[in-house]
Amino acid sequence: MQAPSAPFLRAHDLACRRGDRILFRSLSLDLAVGDALHITGANGMGKTTLIRSLAGLLSPYAGHIEKEGAFGLLDDRPSIDPDLPLGKAIRFWARVDGCNDILPAAQKLGLDDLLDVPVQYLSTGQKKRAALFTLLNNDAPIWLLDEPLSGLDKPAIVLVTSLIENHRNNGGIAVIASHQTVAIEGLKTLAIEDYAL
Repeated sequence: MQAPSAPFLRAHDLACRRGDRILFRSLSLDLAVGDALHITGANGMGKTTLIRSLAGLLSPYAGHIEKEGAFGLLDDRPSIDPDLPLGKAIRFWARVDGCNDILPAAQKLGLDDLLDVPVQYLSTGQKKRAALFTLLNNDAPIWLLDEPLSGLDKPAIVLVTSLIENHRNNGGIAVIASHQTVAIEGLKTLAIEDYAL
């Protein structure tokens, strides 16, 4: 039986556009096991467009993307049913990911006391932590995180940062688009303005 290949994520000479406007061009990256990349830039410069292109949700205008390993995406649209109690909503994704016990991840994210609360009544930070639940259970080696720290208080920022570090230390890759400082040692940085026209 062949061992699984190590995950990687590469982009070569990417250009992306919104409408008739080129957001960035000639952007390349090469990420391997244990890498974490912080994408910085002002609003409208293309951070989210880059994350969505890397995830395969948008096609780049030019260039190409190569990857080995599944993606886990966290963006501003968590795929958790707002009408369900949190426990039932995350159990759905746990079943999809082959996870039988939601409690360990729920406890790690500080959600175990909220499992009976309808998702629509959760705070922004609680919803963000609930969206992270799916990343912890699906074993995707490549995390694409669009503003993962927004709406979080200081303890939750520390928690999410430690989860990203653990993922990286366990052989994963993380790409983080964020306006905020991301306190991870050895974090690579890509300023998207450097690739703007």
